[in-house]
Amino acid sequence: MGNSGKEADASLGYLTRKDTEVKLPRPTRVKNKTPAPIQITAEQILREARERQEAEIRPPKQKITDTGELADYRLRKRKEYEDLIRRVRWNISVWVKYAQWEESQKDFSRARSVWERALEVDYRNHTLWLKYADFEMKNKFINHARNVWDRAVSLLPRVDQLWYKYIHMEEMLGNVAGARQIFERWMDWMPDQQGWLSFIKFELRYNEIERARGIYERFVECHPKVTAWIRFAKFEMKNGDIARARNVYERAVEKLSEDEEAENLFVAFAEFEERCKETERARCIYKFALDHIPKGSAEDLYRKFVAFEKQYGDKEGIEDAIVSKRRFQYEDEVRKNPLNYDAWFDYIRLEESVGEKNRVREVYERAIANEPPAPEKRYWQRYIYLWINYALYEELDAEDVERTRAVYRLCLQQIPHEKFSFAKIWLLAAQFEIRHLNLKGARQILGNAIGKAPKDKIFKKYIEIELQLGNMDRCRKLYEKYLEWSPQNCYAWSKFAELERSLGETERARAIFELAIAQPALDMPELLWKAYVDFEISEKQIDRTRQLYERLLDRTKHLKVWISYAKFEASAMLPMGNDEDDDDSEEATVSEDQKKATISEDQMKLCIQNARSVFEKALNYFRTTAPELKEERAMLLEEWLNMESSFGELGDVALVQPKLPKKLKRRRPISSEDGISGMEDYVDYVFPEENNAPNLKILEAAYKWKKQRLSSSDD
Repeated sequence: MGNSGKEADASLGYLTRKDTEVKLPRPTRVKNKTPAPIQITAEQILREARERQEAEIRPPKQKITDTGELADYRLRKRKEYEDLIRRVRWNISVWVKYAQWEESQKDFSRARSVWERALEVDYRNHTLWLKYADFEMKNKFINHARNVWDRAVSLLPRVDQLWYKYIHMEEMLGNVAGARQIFERWMDWMPDQQGWLSFIKFELRYNEIERARGIYERFVECHPKVTAWIRFAKFEMKNGDIARARNVYERAVEKLSEDEEAENLFVAFAEFEERCKETERARCIYKFALDHIPKGSAEDLYRKFVAFEKQYGDKEGIEDAIVSKRRFQYEDEVRKNPLNYDAWFDYIRLEESVGEKNRVREVYERAIANEPPAPEKRYWQRYIYLWINYALYEELDAEDVERTRAVYRLCLQQIPHEKFSFAKIWLLAAQFEIRHLNLKGARQILGNAIGKAPKDKIFKKYIEIELQLGNMDRCRKLYEKYLEWSPQNCYAWSKFAELERSLGETERARAIFELAIAQPALDMPELLWKAYVDFEISEKQIDRTRQLYERLLDRTKHLKVWISYAKFEASAMLPMGNDEDDDDSEEATVSEDQKKATISEDQMKLCIQNARSVFEKALNYFRTTAPELKEERAMLLEEWLNMESSFGELGDVALVQPKLPKKLKRRRPISSEDGISGMEDYVDYVFPEENNAPNLKILEAAYKWKKQRLSSSDD
């Protein structure tokens, strides 16, 4: 047994096991995982592979000149197909190509044999049956085709396409009786509605009305649905037999009055009676349907009934009856639960559709009288829309300005502003006054809103209105009020400063920014500082911007601040002085361009040096003060490296590369309340100075040992 690996094995061609083993090369271990300086993209690799690709070698065309060559060709092709089938037996497309090739050689018996072998592999594939039968029909083997279709529909009776093709073939051959017999066989399997309708259309093509009627009877028994009964009735109506059509509808109503689609049945029945000039019958059908169908699913029925009465009956009477019925339902709902505001909305919508102003106002007054049970905003959110809809109705439909104003006033009086408020109501009331050119009233409403229930939306909209009117002093006062109410709102500070800047008040804008950053608490200080920095940059105040960055770094040493500061220093390529020479002549412009060309390189070097000093400060901070922030330090170095690369010839990548850390994957325990629950992978960064630390510790320990030895020998 010990020499089994060395003994020759007859099954392996008298080779040993060791000879047949596949030796794989050992995977090379990548030691340096830093990105290469020259990157190769996948697109470049594909393009080079395409360029180096050799021309495709195509086999020469073969011309067959005698029967011997033809026999050899056929033998070779058959062998290829048989070998292919042996390898991929379940691939149906190979069988189809093989059979079609045999057909192209006019060897129909062989082609038929291939089709039969394919069916033995997968007889459930209906595409195979379709192609087989198509082969027989194309070559006019009708009986063979019938045989194939018969076997197909026997084995796969639920595939409708096989039945359709079989019937179509028989009908094309003029074998109507055979096609009918096939239809009957199909109907025994109870197919879907389309199969029955195809049978009916077949009979109608040959004017077999009685046969079609009998099929319809079987159809509605097999598929007792509303659509089937309606088709049956329309068939009778088309043939002019009104009594039979009415009988069909009556039978359908008896069986399907409780069905989900009963509404469509009643509508079709009533329209049928209407076409027959039987208006009383149609009215009775509509009323019967309205009494028996749930009200929620009878909208179309109501609409048809109203349209019917408009044409044939007393319009006002029937509309009043329908509205009264629905009114009774809504009255019942609001009586059971007066705080069901959705029911009130539906009730109001009903009265608005009728158009009686007094009734609409009465329902609105009753609805708004049902105040929510507790002074909590979540209870009032739906209720407040009753007031909004009431005011909009008075303004748009009733066109009564004074009543609209009164509605808004009462609504604002009713809301407990000391606990919560709705900015939407204040703004709608103010916009209403503006639409009616009452600017003083709008200002009064918005002023009351700021005094009673100040909100961001109200301040923003009020300021927007005054800006559109051009009242800058009012805008300033509003911003002051806004900031008194919410001094931590960075959006308000930024917009106030932006307003002053748009007016050319640079010093006022700068003072506003100074006040803003002096606030003890801000909701988004990073946006405010960014706006201040952008403002100073846009004003071309480089020194002020640099001082601003230094002040920001006194408050926070965030990585993004350092990077932004460095980018600013790098982007300040040319001195940004005052635009005093904007109106100089062309000569002055040329001299300025020459001056720019002469000093640009020195200025760029100075800017690069400033940017490097910022990066050095940041790196020193992360190294000494915050050594635990290794990832931020690595990101800082990457940003510095990218910036040096972007400087081109003036950049010095060698300054940064020795400082770059190595990425190491390490594992650490996951601590939880129950103790250590597992291990997790994390990326650690090892900086160059950390690699030398162990050697320093060893030297220090050796020095201490030597010192102890010397002291002991002196003793």
